[in-house]
Amino acid sequence: LPPGTRLNESALCDRLGASRTPLREAFRRLAAEHLVELQPNRGAQVVSLSDDDIRESFEVMGALEALAGERACRQVTPEEVAEVKALTFEMLACHARRDLPAYYRINRLIHQCINRAARNALLTQVYSNLNQRIENLRFRSNFDQLKWDKAAREHSQMVEALEARDGARLGAILRNHLHEKCQAVLEGRRLEREARDAEAAE
Repeated sequence: LPPGTRLNESALCDRLGASRTPLREAFRRLAAEHLVELQPNRGAQVVSLSDDDIRESFEVMGALEALAGERACRQVTPEEVAEVKALTFEMLACHARRDLPAYYRINRLIHQCINRAARNALLTQVYSNLNQRIENLRFRSNFDQLKWDKAAREHSQMVEALEARDGARLGAILRNHLHEKCQAVLEGRRLEREARDAEAAE
C-alpha cells in the first residue's frame, strides 16, 4: 500500500474475513514496528517516511548489513557459500532478462542467507524489523537501469568477498550497497516531487 494510505477497517475485515478485534491488534503491532500510524479519531494509515527517515533507516540498515557480512565471513559454511553463489547466478540471469520482480525476490534471499550465516539471532531480528520498513524502497531503487546494473555488479563482488572469507571487504561492499540504494531512493523522490510541482503549476 502506498505511503499515507488510510486503512479502512470495514473493507479490510471483509477482505481478510476477520473481525475488528484481531484487525485492531494487527494495527497495534504494525504501529509498534513503525509500519502504520494510529491517529486518534482518524484510524490507521500506512507510514509516510520523510527523507530524513529514509536516510536514517538506510544508514542503520547499512551498518547491520555490514556487521552481518563481517560475521558471516567468520561463520559461513562451504554449503552456505555455495547457496549464495547459486542464488547470485540465478539473480544475474533475472537481471539479464530484465525480470525485476524475480531479481528482487532472489536478491532478498541472498541478503537473508548472509544475515543467517552471521549466527546472531538479535541481529537477524533487528534486521528483519527494519527491513520491513524500507523493503519497498529497496525494490524501487532498481527502477533506474544504470543503478540496477551497478547493484548487480556489486552482488558479484559480494560473492567473491564471501568466498574469500574477507569480512572487511564484504562489510564495506554491503555498507556502500545500502548507501547507493538510499541515494537512488532520495533522487527518485526528488524527481517525483518536481514532476508533481510542474504538473500543479500547469
